[in-house]
Amino acid sequence: MHQVKEPYNQANLLAKPDPRNFWTNDDSAFMKQRRMGLNDFIQKIANNSYACKHPEVQSILKISEPQEPELMNANPSPPPSPSQQINLGPSSNPHAKPSDFHFLKVIGKGSFGKVLLARHKVEEAFYAVKVLQKKAILKKKEEKHIMSERNVLLKNVKHPFLVGLHFSFQTADKLYFVLDYINGGELFYHLQRERCFLEPRARFYAAEIASALGYLHSLNIVYRDLKPENILLDSQGHIVLTDFGLCKENIEHNGTTSTFCGTPEYLAPEVLHKQPYDRTVDWWCLGAVLYEMLYGLPPFYSRNTAEMYDNILNKPLQLKPNITNSARHLLEGLLQKDRTKRLGAKDDFMEIKNHVFFSLISWDDLINKKITPPFNPNVSGPSDLRHFDPEFTEEPVPSSIGQSPDSILLTASVKEAAQAFLGFSYAPPPDSFL
Repeated sequence: MHQVKEPYNQANLLAKPDPRNFWTNDDSAFMKQRRMGLNDFIQKIANNSYACKHPEVQSILKISEPQEPELMNANPSPPPSPSQQINLGPSSNPHAKPSDFHFLKVIGKGSFGKVLLARHKVEEAFYAVKVLQKKAILKKKEEKHIMSERNVLLKNVKHPFLVGLHFSFQTADKLYFVLDYINGGELFYHLQRERCFLEPRARFYAAEIASALGYLHSLNIVYRDLKPENILLDSQGHIVLTDFGLCKENIEHNGTTSTFCGTPEYLAPEVLHKQPYDRTVDWWCLGAVLYEMLYGLPPFYSRNTAEMYDNILNKPLQLKPNITNSARHLLEGLLQKDRTKRLGAKDDFMEIKNHVFFSLISWDDLINKKITPPFNPNVSGPSDLRHFDPEFTEEPVPSSIGQSPDSILLTASVKEAAQAFLGFSYAPPPDSFL
């Protein structure tokens, strides 16, 4: 059975009754399933007689020998032996420690740990600190996965719509990502509250998202998990793309990969078909997110997940007449089932950038944040947590989060975990954030 990392970002909302009035409680349950990730989803449909009879589902359930086992292996396994440990490169910030921070609030949770609002004691700056348990990572053989996220974060420092890593460090039993603190809320959260967006607002968000994806592609990185939960708004209302755990590095132009991963209702047809796919998978996901912003639900959505898969693979795209012709044309181009004919297949981001739907966008002004966002989250400051789920913010901060390495009793398993992440720590050059 296959496993995909649970979505893990700053405001990781758990399933709650959905305020979009045309969704039932069953749909709310599906949103929780969406949060659980593809592994639990596949386990569930494997026990459903209707789903198992569906030919495409049968095909998916037979996936074997993935090219990236660290993303797919769901079987618990012991930590690597010394001969299997990964040397992750030299550490450039060996002196950072948990006691450098005041950990104030829990603002997110995931498979391997928590995200906390923290204030640096000396700088007095606020950060989102992702704290991951090494033992949990090693148990699921996700070391390379975590390091891939770190590597992508290191490349993000110069793009305005990608969350930035300030530095990383580790203790004997935990990894710490010190990230930009973004408190305008998930796009998912705002879509839940407002049902859908007017076209100008959707265009603004789609343009900033496309700019971020285009930048990642220029670095030969395919994002692979675009969805409203992974798209944050900053305090002014600009997009910030987060959660790079499913990114695939070193995919050059026309290069492909084949790992089955993503989130069910945003999976591109070629991924479902188990075919090699390329960076155009991100443009499919952009189309799916734009569709959801305009209509309130993802394209091809069904509460019956086997039916939804069949819709993605076989059902023609249906667009209601309440959008402009340019929006219709863009959605048809992005949600083209044949990836070789999809918008972006020939000239990547330039094709999206030059589409008539974005003719009102000055891309220079966009990248320099000179366009006023159509929505302001109206946060009063770093302590304003109105856009985070109270289920997290009301949770007490674990005392172990701020423990320094010398305050931990080093058991054999903790010592082994400590050795497995040599070189995780990172500090940028002094001028990187100028």
